[in-house]
Amino acid sequence: MTNPAADLYLDLMAKMLTRYGFEGRNVTVKLPSRSYESYLWDLVRRAMKGRDVRMVEAGEFDAGRREEGRDWPADAETMIGMKRLANVRACVESVITDGVPGDLIETGAWRGGSCIYMRAVLKAHGDTSRTVWVADSFEGLPAPDGRFEADAGDQHHTRDELAISVEQVQDNFRRYDLLDGQVKFLKGWFSDTLPTAPIERLAVLRLDGDMYSSTMDALDALYDKVSPGGYVIVDDYGAVPACAQAIHDFRDAHGITDPIETIDWAGVYWRKS
Repeated sequence: MTNPAADLYLDLMAKMLTRYGFEGRNVTVKLPSRSYESYLWDLVRRAMKGRDVRMVEAGEFDAGRREEGRDWPADAETMIGMKRLANVRACVESVITDGVPGDLIETGAWRGGSCIYMRAVLKAHGDTSRTVWVADSFEGLPAPDGRFEADAGDQHHTRDELAISVEQVQDNFRRYDLLDGQVKFLKGWFSDTLPTAPIERLAVLRLDGDMYSSTMDALDALYDKVSPGGYVIVDDYGAVPACAQAIHDFRDAHGITDPIETIDWAGVYWRKS
């Protein structure tokens, strides 16, 4: 699939979505949960509730960390880094080249960067047959509901910066002229939206739900819709033990033996046989 113009466009898109090479950009500050600074910051956030207020600090650009998604760019549309974005591109281009039928979905979209990139890949290659599904609560992550022991004590729901509204994500698509009829949004908790989602078939299923429950809910609802030759990508496999446990529990329960391939320190994927 050689097309110099498409390659240039997609390379530039990946760098923009990750803010790769933007020396001196700010990086979101992560404060210790039990600190005086954290207490003060919580007071500020409560006072400014409903407004986009973030604490940032000047950060020198580190190519290695940005490649592997080990830092958190303050204004980028994705935090997954260049390697995991390259995997998204490789998987989408593979299903286009091989004629694997189905749509593309990410379950857990944050600011929408991975989904924007999926849509860009389809655009670059003139594929008008597939929909990019953007599935998210757009309210952050759920608190543990007691269904799975692996989620006990999970604190993702306390991270306000993970709650990005659907309107903000749509604006991010518009920024790149990629919000059109091939992009559809599924708003709500995965346990509510995914089992009844109007998706017939998938070629790429990208999981980025962090928690055991979010990962398992997506697999239970969508794995059988992945076409043979399609891809399952797991963003948090190496970063969140509960996510990795959900992957292995599901694979064991369903007799899945397709080899798991490593993308970087956090991401993995496999191709459905």
